[in-house]
Amino acid sequence: MLKRLVLTLLVLLALLLAALAINTVRQGSRQAVVQPLPVLPVDEVAAAASLAAAVQARTVSGPAEGTGATEAFEALHAQLAQRYPRLHAALRREGVGAHALVYTWPGSDPTLAPIALLAHQDVVPIAPGTEAQWAQPPFGGVVADGFVWGRGTWDDKGNLIAQLEAVEALLADGFQPRRTVYLIYGDDEEVGGLQGAAQVAALLRARGVTLDWVLDEGLVVTEGILPGAEMPVALVGIAEKGYVSVQLKAEATGGHSSMPPAAGDSAIGMLAAALARLDAHPMPSRLNGVARQMFDTLAPEMGLLQRVALSNLWLSGPVLERMLARGPATNALLRTTAAPTVFHAGNKDNVLPGGAEAVVNFRLLPGDTSEDVFVHVKRVIADERIQVTVTGAVSPASPISSADAAGYAHIAQSVREVFPGSVVAPGLMLGGTDARHFQGIARDIYRFTPVRARPEDLARFHGSNERIALSNLAEMIRFYHRLVQRAAS
Repeated sequence: MLKRLVLTLLVLLALLLAALAINTVRQGSRQAVVQPLPVLPVDEVAAAASLAAAVQARTVSGPAEGTGATEAFEALHAQLAQRYPRLHAALRREGVGAHALVYTWPGSDPTLAPIALLAHQDVVPIAPGTEAQWAQPPFGGVVADGFVWGRGTWDDKGNLIAQLEAVEALLADGFQPRRTVYLIYGDDEEVGGLQGAAQVAALLRARGVTLDWVLDEGLVVTEGILPGAEMPVALVGIAEKGYVSVQLKAEATGGHSSMPPAAGDSAIGMLAAALARLDAHPMPSRLNGVARQMFDTLAPEMGLLQRVALSNLWLSGPVLERMLARGPATNALLRTTAAPTVFHAGNKDNVLPGGAEAVVNFRLLPGDTSEDVFVHVKRVIADERIQVTVTGAVSPASPISSADAAGYAHIAQSVREVFPGSVVAPGLMLGGTDARHFQGIARDIYRFTPVRARPEDLARFHGSNERIALSNLAEMIRFYHRLVQRAAS
């Protein structure tokens, strides 16, 4: 009996190992095969000077923009016209709303659906008190130590300048696109894009324009960020998470702090307990959708152990989910996340407040809705004393664009040509972009910024010491140059 049991176990183990091996081997590479591309000559010094001048225009969005915003945008527009004369002669430029720009490059074949490259002109403000943390003045547009420094070099004037440099170079070479190309530059992306990109999308919709695909800012060329990936991994966002905030409100009898109510019955106590329950019970994770596409694409490119694990998620999935849940960025790939962002209660140290309020911001995974969040919050809190309401604007998660369409293929091939040795995979954009306003008029929407990023660079995004290397700026120009060549020829 014992021998039979051992034999059975050995047979089962052999079958399991065989299944793992077969699944691993049959997962062939999904990477585009490209030929070595001659390096496009780029005047790095001139491109850096153009980006530096763009940084010096303080096109800050929101309440911090001050009274000089109009002058800043006008100065930026004047600089672009001066720097890119061929582009401004060959393309039709339109102003939309306050400061948004639309450039139209007519194609020779009107039967081909147009494409659009997006970037935004506005930037986030400098966090008060952090000015001294900058190695160079945040709006100085300083070129030093091989970098262009300043707010917007990454987000998102680097993309804007690189696109214009690429089109100017294509025009200098006599390139004529077969399909129409739009360059769309919103002016309020950092505060929602409703007056900029949304108005441009409405204008195109009114004209009956249907775009084949749109490319906006997004994920980057990661280096040393994804565990187990020794090569650069370029993640192309094929969807972005949605946005909804929920307000929690507790009311209780106020009074003197010397006679507090029973534990958990104060307004702050009730609300704190509710927030703690939400923190301890996140929405469920799902290793499917965009995350599954990403891991399926990366699996054949990884080392043996990672390849076996990622090729057999039917077995390793639960373990992988637990591992990914430990990191903020990887956890956000798998679930709708919750982040308490606002808390108001009390105004004196010896007075019990009669009420307390908190706001929890949720970023919606594709497939989850604001209604799902509301039900989850009510169920987890399970306290009728807490009032739960959805507050502010709600932005649903985007549809998932195709990683098999021509637009994705053009992007992936261009990345592989300009960033040799890189691997391209679909990914999920965790933040919001102007691209969401083009849902309904674009067949597919992609979100990718051709910037190399290492772990130490991530804090620069909306943080201090934002900068981009001159060599990377040249790569960005080459990427857009090649992308337009491929997609519009």
